[in-house]
Amino acid sequence: MEKILLEAKGIKKSFGGVHALQGVDFKVHKGEILCLAGENGCGKSTLIKVVSGAHDADEGEVVINGHKYTSLTPQDSMREGIQIIYQDFSIFPNLTVAENIAINWEIQGKKKLVSWKKIEEIARKAMDNLGITLDLYLPVERLSVANKQVVAICRALLDNAKLIIMDEPTTALTSKEVARLFEIIKLLQKKGIAIVLVNHKLEEVYDIVERITILRNGKNVADGPIDEFDEVRFIECMTGRAIEKKSYRPDLQSTVEIFRVEKLKREGAFENVSFTMHKGEILGITGLLGSGRGEIGEALFGITPATGGQVFIGGEQITIRNVQDAIRGGISYVPDDRLTQGLFLEQSIGLNTVIAAIRKYCKQFFLSYEAMESGMTNWIKELNIAAPSSKPPIKTLSGGNQQKVVLAKWLDTNPKILILNGPTVGVDVGSKSDIHDILRELAAQGIGIIIISDDLPELEQNCSSVIIMKQGKMADTLNKDEMALLSDKLRD
Repeated sequence: MEKILLEAKGIKKSFGGVHALQGVDFKVHKGEILCLAGENGCGKSTLIKVVSGAHDADEGEVVINGHKYTSLTPQDSMREGIQIIYQDFSIFPNLTVAENIAINWEIQGKKKLVSWKKIEEIARKAMDNLGITLDLYLPVERLSVANKQVVAICRALLDNAKLIIMDEPTTALTSKEVARLFEIIKLLQKKGIAIVLVNHKLEEVYDIVERITILRNGKNVADGPIDEFDEVRFIECMTGRAIEKKSYRPDLQSTVEIFRVEKLKREGAFENVSFTMHKGEILGITGLLGSGRGEIGEALFGITPATGGQVFIGGEQITIRNVQDAIRGGISYVPDDRLTQGLFLEQSIGLNTVIAAIRKYCKQFFLSYEAMESGMTNWIKELNIAAPSSKPPIKTLSGGNQQKVVLAKWLDTNPKILILNGPTVGVDVGSKSDIHDILRELAAQGIGIIIISDDLPELEQNCSSVIIMKQGKMADTLNKDEMALLSDKLRD
């Protein structure tokens, strides 16, 4: 094993009496690829901020390249070659690719005048190191998520990176983009750069990492080579419980039609989409980025209405011109980005839970706060949302519990059809299992569940059938017994 590049010893950190880290030990060797895993709220983000100098540890020390720090600053960390790529990549959307890559060079050099030729030269050299080609003058806001990530990596390399920590780097990537990212990571490793992936996607972890460190409730619970962790041990270490891998099948094969779509289309997005759902079924819709999969959900919920086709609920045709039409018809929708589209982050957990059905809590034109509080408390209990009460801001919850609140918000409208776009994106394995159990129970109760996802294991385990979209058209539909073909069919 290569020499130790970074070692954190006995790190403790508390916030207002909450013990985020309780004596955590963490080390990274030169040139290794390590996975830092754990459920949301386990202390991963706090540990990253301690080793990057963003947080001061209450106790413990950080050793980087043999230099001991009891009070580490961001400047110290960067000077030692540690670079953090957060989920938002910390890029400037209105600046070009070249400007984003070279901006740290400009700041550190305290340049008074901008040399565009030099900026272009620096950016091109950084991309050449990775064998990447991007339009240097394109505003970053126009890039795909994957290419935004490439820009962040290029910028990190310019700062003489020895260790790059990537926080949930594959959350919004397709399978092809994940494969491309892993190629880049392996190239970085060949250059002697260590990589820490904060990740809890099991299939991805096994594809690339060499060693795993797992935290739970702010403590170390496991550390070792990847071959010492089978899936069962990995999940148990992260969650503290055994999670059974189940495959959903309706108890009875029902002939009761609950939802039917005929020749649905939206110009420039998808066309001729038709399917029928029966009571107890869960329908999956998948496809690569740009296949039209997400646009179908947005059309059915009236965000961007369809331009043709028919929709039937319980045998009765409904017209969906806008979101209000969809909700009145009994359709609810959980978006793929809960932070910007699903939640009011500054508002309370409780208000986020009841806001979609707020009118039902009105009595004689006035809100009944007693009825609202009862509804809030009921949903927190019903979906097992880990919250001290309904009062704290929703932003204080973990990703998995936030997603449960989005679910509760739409279940409070008593939907007949629930459409979920990426229902477990950015959710840890324990919460993911909980959400799947909730969806299966809802389907068994007769609510039509549609899962739009590129998470193939999620579709295989939960769906009765899966529609594969390609270039805006239905390329195939697989039933439960054909799910093993899903990966191959998607690639064809």
